[in-house]
Amino acid sequence: MALWDRVKESASQMQTQLVAKKNDLKSGAFRDASMAMCALVAAADGTVDPSERQRVAQLIATNEVLQNFPADDLRRRFEENLNKLTADFAFGKVSVLQEIAKAKKKPAEARAVIQIGIVIGGADGDFDKDEQAVVREACFTLDLPPHEFDL
Repeated sequence: MALWDRVKESASQMQTQLVAKKNDLKSGAFRDASMAMCALVAAADGTVDPSERQRVAQLIATNEVLQNFPADDLRRRFEENLNKLTADFAFGKVSVLQEIAKAKKKPAEARAVIQIGIVIGGADGDFDKDEQAVVREACFTLDLPPHEFDL
């Protein structure tokens, strides 16, 4: 199987798992951590072009699991995290990882946050090295073994 197909299949499996847990993923900590994760993946290479920003915002708005929350609230949180990362990536990343750490207390939420990162990263069919690296870093932040997610 080609790498491209594996990335798409993995992202699809993660999304299916997330939908199965949708009713358990309604806390503010999950909301905050997942929006921080989306911003971190979007800015993984240190830059965010307008089309990438729009694509991730669209994925957030249409993701079935995230529909537990008001779309405009999610977008605002995503943009705030993205602005921190684009202003100063290294400093912003510390703040964004602190947001991600909010999901640490509930293992199901922590895993779901990582899965969202993989879904967002793989949405364009190219879960690249920079995106994998920041999702791996988020695993460490959440005390989850990266190999559990093939990272």
